[in-house]
Amino acid sequence: MKSWDVIIVGAGIIGLSLAISLRKQGLRVLIVERGEPGREASHAAAGMLAGSGSEIPARLRVLAKDSARLYPEFVHELEDESGMRVDLRDQGTILLSMSREYPEAAEQISFEQMRALEPGLAVAGRGRPAPHKSIAEFTAAYLSERSVDPRALVAAAIKAAHHREVDISSGSEVTGLLVAANRVAGVQTDRTSYSAPLVVNCAGAWAGYIGAHRFPVRPVKGQMLAVVGGPALKHVMRGEKVYLVPRSDGRLVIGSTLEEAGYDKRTEINTIQRLLHAALEIIPGLAESRIHEDWAGLRPGTPDDLPILGESEVKGYFVSTGHFRDGILLAPITAQVMTDLIIGKAPSFDLGSFSPSRFHT
Repeated sequence: MKSWDVIIVGAGIIGLSLAISLRKQGLRVLIVERGEPGREASHAAAGMLAGSGSEIPARLRVLAKDSARLYPEFVHELEDESGMRVDLRDQGTILLSMSREYPEAAEQISFEQMRALEPGLAVAGRGRPAPHKSIAEFTAAYLSERSVDPRALVAAAIKAAHHREVDISSGSEVTGLLVAANRVAGVQTDRTSYSAPLVVNCAGAWAGYIGAHRFPVRPVKGQMLAVVGGPALKHVMRGEKVYLVPRSDGRLVIGSTLEEAGYDKRTEINTIQRLLHAALEIIPGLAESRIHEDWAGLRPGTPDDLPILGESEVKGYFVSTGHFRDGILLAPITAQVMTDLIIGKAPSFDLGSFSPSRFHT
């Protein structure tokens, strides 16, 4: 009968990257996924690798910055082991703001410099290009950061996990833990049970509801769309109402919303049209594009907007979830620090702010 050293609950990018990392340490790993691997928040993400900025909580910025630094090597390894191409882009980001507030690492640029970087920002006027009315109200800054196609990333991670002989059981929901003398012994699913002395909860928006062992993780809905056929952007564009993320295959991803809507993943035509209109204010030429796809994803949120990383009150039961909007960005560093914890090595970062114990009295 087959046995494992570690069971990981959830086959998103957090669970997949951790599984690969643990296999490098020689541990036998099983991933149990309630649906199809990589098809929840990881599939829905935009893929901006913004390691700095006010949208990242202060206590998370050191981890975020280091994870962004690790990304080229992270992607290279996945490409090498999967034989697939991951769309990692390093053209940078143009930030648009009416408040003139930018991260310290950003370099403020003039409208002329911005238009030189992205000609689609200008609308043809008589005699020469002129700024669009809405764009003229913004100031701009350039930030050297990367973006990645999360769907290509996850596809490569799944193939790399198989290459590393990680076992994946899909279509089976974990309903509880097997516990003996306050130590984890495996998991119970809706079909069967699996035994292992270590379990890691990487179940994303579903991580708070595994049997009696609860954590305050909730789904935060984000609606998005992708268009094709408009101006070809090189840079990520981040405005105050919308962001635009180009893909190398010609798609332009536009997002997103933050909604407390439970586990409802339906899109709403009015919301999608509002996002598209906000994008048109930045890139008027998108009026010539067509909607290729729209979707919604469920980010795993926590009360303090920080991930939960560490061992729980049950010995051998670890939690790695609650990454909210930064799951793609934080995958490399999360895999590194959680591997250290699981094998008994002191992590290179102080994880006190992210401990599961902060939610227990």
